[in-house]
Amino acid sequence: MRHISRILCTLLAATLMGLSFGAHAQDELAIMQGRQQVREAAQDTLSTLYEYQPSARYAVEHAAGYAVFSTFGIKLLFAGGQQGKGMVVNNRTHRQTFAKMVGVQAGLGFGVAKTRLVFIFETVSAMQSFINQGWEFGASGSLAAAADGQGGMFTGAASAAPGVYVYQITDTGLAAQITATGQKFFKDDALN
Repeated sequence: MRHISRILCTLLAATLMGLSFGAHAQDELAIMQGRQQVREAAQDTLSTLYEYQPSARYAVEHAAGYAVFSTFGIKLLFAGGQQGKGMVVNNRTHRQTFAKMVGVQAGLGFGVAKTRLVFIFETVSAMQSFINQGWEFGASGSLAAAADGQGGMFTGAASAAPGVYVYQITDTGLAAQITATGQKFFKDDALN
């Protein structure tokens, strides 16, 4: 009798460990798939940016780092919201940090919008601040992008902070104004 109960206990423990391992393997697979989706979206965004603004390639490749986000927003009458995913890349170490974006929109409107943002960090400290403390665009106004010929290698980008430039790509092309108001960017704990 003891022998049978030991066998049953052993089988039960093995089954529970197998289920636990299977769940862990599924979680790992979901994380890897999520990271791959973000990487693919980032590559697509960079390719599109380089088509619209070829000088942006030099800015991205020679900066301390960059971040790429794809966002999706819905606005119904007086309220709306946005969410998105992206990643920050350190050009020196090639380390990728995955991140999220959430936003709230006020004001009258109706529609669905997809936008893509590319942040360029001239300094390591600006990039580390973005990664470690997050980033928030306030609820007021928008940022004007530098006009052709006047922005050097950051033509088409808006200066968001010292050493930080932002390109915004909409369905109609490279935006002349960055409308990233009410948005917050932070690490994605699920993918890091």
